[in-house]
Amino acid sequence: MAKSNLQFKTNYAVSSTIEPFYKGGKVQISKDEKFIFCTCGTRVNVLQIVTGKIVHSIEQDDQEDITSFALSLDDEILVTASKALLLKQWDWKQAQCTRSWRAIHNVPVASMTFDPTSTLLATGGCDGTIKLWDVVKQYCTHNLKGSSGVVHLVEFHPDISLLQLFSSASDCGIRMWDLRSSQCLCVLQSHYSPVTSLAFTSDGASMVSSGRDKICTVWDLKSRTARRTVPVYEAVESVVLLPEDEDFSEIGVKTKEIHFITAGSKGVLRVWDASSARCVFAQTLPSAPPARGSEEGGEEYGDPRSLTYCLPLPSSLRLATVTAEHNILLYQLPSFTAQQQFVGFNDEVLDVKFLGKGDTHIVVATNSSQLKVFDLATSSCKILYGHTDTVLSLDVFKKGSLFVSCAKDKSVRVWRQDPDSGQVCCVAHGCSHGNAVGSITCSRMKESFVVSGSQDCTIKVWDLPETIPETDGDMFQLTARVTEKAHDKDVNSVAVSPNDKLLVSGSQDRLAKLWSLGPPGADLALLGVFRGHRRGVWCVQFSPMDQVLASSSADGSVKLWSLQDFSCLKTFEGHDASVLKLIFVSRGTQLLTSGSDGLVKLWTIKTNECVKTLDAHQDKVWGLHATRKDDRVVTASADSNITVWTDVTEVEQAEEQAKQEDQILKKQELSNLLHEKKFLKALGLAISLDQPHTVLKVIKAIRQGEDGAKQLEKTVLKLRQDQKESMLRYCAVWNTNARSCLDAQAVIQVMLTHLSPEELLQYQGARAHLEGLIPYTERHMQRIGRLLQASMFLDYMWQKMRVTGAPASMDSQDEEMDTASLQVPHPRFMIDKRPGEGGDGTREQGDGEERWNEGEAEEDGGLEEDTNCPANMEEEEDDDEVSITRKASVRGQRENGNHHSGSEESSGEEDRGDQTEAKMAKCQILLSAASLPPLQAIIS
Repeated sequence: MAKSNLQFKTNYAVSSTIEPFYKGGKVQISKDEKFIFCTCGTRVNVLQIVTGKIVHSIEQDDQEDITSFALSLDDEILVTASKALLLKQWDWKQAQCTRSWRAIHNVPVASMTFDPTSTLLATGGCDGTIKLWDVVKQYCTHNLKGSSGVVHLVEFHPDISLLQLFSSASDCGIRMWDLRSSQCLCVLQSHYSPVTSLAFTSDGASMVSSGRDKICTVWDLKSRTARRTVPVYEAVESVVLLPEDEDFSEIGVKTKEIHFITAGSKGVLRVWDASSARCVFAQTLPSAPPARGSEEGGEEYGDPRSLTYCLPLPSSLRLATVTAEHNILLYQLPSFTAQQQFVGFNDEVLDVKFLGKGDTHIVVATNSSQLKVFDLATSSCKILYGHTDTVLSLDVFKKGSLFVSCAKDKSVRVWRQDPDSGQVCCVAHGCSHGNAVGSITCSRMKESFVVSGSQDCTIKVWDLPETIPETDGDMFQLTARVTEKAHDKDVNSVAVSPNDKLLVSGSQDRLAKLWSLGPPGADLALLGVFRGHRRGVWCVQFSPMDQVLASSSADGSVKLWSLQDFSCLKTFEGHDASVLKLIFVSRGTQLLTSGSDGLVKLWTIKTNECVKTLDAHQDKVWGLHATRKDDRVVTASADSNITVWTDVTEVEQAEEQAKQEDQILKKQELSNLLHEKKFLKALGLAISLDQPHTVLKVIKAIRQGEDGAKQLEKTVLKLRQDQKESMLRYCAVWNTNARSCLDAQAVIQVMLTHLSPEELLQYQGARAHLEGLIPYTERHMQRIGRLLQASMFLDYMWQKMRVTGAPASMDSQDEEMDTASLQVPHPRFMIDKRPGEGGDGTREQGDGEERWNEGEAEEDGGLEEDTNCPANMEEEEDDDEVSITRKASVRGQRENGNHHSGSEESSGEEDRGDQTEAKMAKCQILLSAASLPPLQAIIS
């Protein structure tokens, strides 16, 4: 009964994306403390702190990397510098470039900053020069020379009345510039490595500088001497002064002397007393194992948590730090507790799973030893330390608060998330594999065991304790209950059946194997082998409802297997490359697959049909997981993007149903308008429905009414321009069919008569539509020309027929009347001349000999008469109608005079003549448009 109500999914839509926004470089926070500005290649991304979303992205048009940027202190102006040696001024709230100019520097700009008034901009170049710009009057005010090497630091003195600028270059000195005289007042020498940051006291009398030589120096700016040198025992990247009017006694600040915070290679924030050169507070971080290469690289490069920037947020009394792994953390002072953490760059994402009771979080394994847990509502992240090498795979238990991970460090870890606080800690750890552990899965019914597959070709079953520890202080040591040599090559995937009795493994040896887990303490028993893939198996999964399993392979196929006889039931082919992950959705009736082609495909198992292809990634999609409610899916790719998809099947069906109802109402309204002969509204409504056939019906209804030509002209001219564009597009299609060409030509005649060529060519696609009209119009004219010639010959034969017993006077009268009726005053077609033919196709009789009259063509202007002039169209049409009427009257007189003739041949000829007259009437309607020469003129 449940299956009868099952609804297949048809589409997913992107609901949120976690994408890289910072890849190194400068970071700045707006004065209102709402936004974080950071560089990411050719862009400057603006991150909203509250939501963690990118609200603006300012990108260089020249696609050159941004080397530096600066935001004015009033948060109004953003200036960027690129490798193209251009400075660009932006209205960042609108993401619009308001001005750009050459930087004058011969090499890229390395640093820049605004003065406190937001009118002066200082740029330091790699050529050792410093230039100052007036951004209001837009000119260069100073060109300061004297520094050696790259000027990587420029800062204005906070007291703008002093007009002083401080800079530091590769020579390790701090230069003080007087902007009034453009002279260097002095060079402050204390550091033996590049100076990384400067911090000024509120009164501007003192300054603290930091460097990678592991010291900080306190300077007296009045005497321009070093007051104190503070050894900090780490390479310092940034220094921030503590606010003087706040109480920081809880972290050991007991005096009103200068206290500053350092951030450096150890990744720990420390508070120093400048007067005593003593550390009064050191931040404590969660313990992390040493990173790879830490022994070789030294402390400056070994810890991934080493800090590169430290930025104050004085209004909210917070502090922002930037780590070497491009993570941005916000701390609350004075407790130094982490409030938010944003991951600027995830590198290659290898796996992702939903986490939490309501699937409110996701846990991500990237190309690093740390795990990242994201809050989907705020994009805030918690980083989990534990593994010492790259994490390869993840899985989550049924309740959602417990999950497992495995890594290249040959270990398996079990993690628990606190449902209230969201804190995550490692509660169990196991390590007995001989090589990297590439796949892991957990029990489905209870939190009882974990199964891992390794590159050592073995499968291990790890039993969990009945009571799992709550904190990492009581970490449980896992031991493998079963170890089985399962395959000849790397085990890429393992999965447990919904009843916890079966296990399936997929390997690089192109095989998938089914195992019986048995009761606790029992060994694995091989039940069967699934053969059929041509390359290695990347993923295996059990169906949640049926006794089948699915496998995906590097051969680009997905196969469905029976657990009864191990036969292949179905094969799904559609990916152009390896299929890396698959999951069952819609209660096992559909499949979602992801591949190395960057695509995610939705399949319906019953029909073998690919229902939808989702394209949001540019690289291999390694991660794919669905929520327990089956309403959302998360995908993660090697392009560092994590995308959350929402099932929009019901929404689209509701929209489609509403659209159909709206169409029905509009069709009924259209029928009513036609019945009421409100043609203008009917035509506009039909065009809005984008139904060319309905529009054609309206055109036919207009032309069939009284005074149809004038009514059509009046209606078409009242349409809007976009509606006329649609009409022109429809006419190009109608003109290809002989049944609808008359209506198309009638509409085209109105447009060509009342619209200038310039107006027509402004319509979207007008040139293409007009070019498409010309060949079919020529074809229609040739067809009608042939029909007209044939009808003339038929009339000629009819006149020459002699009915036995007819008086000679009646015959001569008929000949005279018919000859007069055939003299067309205005020829319509250019008929090819033959020997003995005239130009207009009229005929003369005499002495029983037939010949074409050439003299009448000369009298009427011959073949050179311009019949295409729009001004003569109506007059010519009237003449044609008179000619047709005259022919009809002569034929009637002939029939009355020859009433004694009742032969079948004569009656058949009469019917054929009537059909010919009807065809000629249609010819005259078509030719009245005379659209070909104007079309050719417009195109030329």
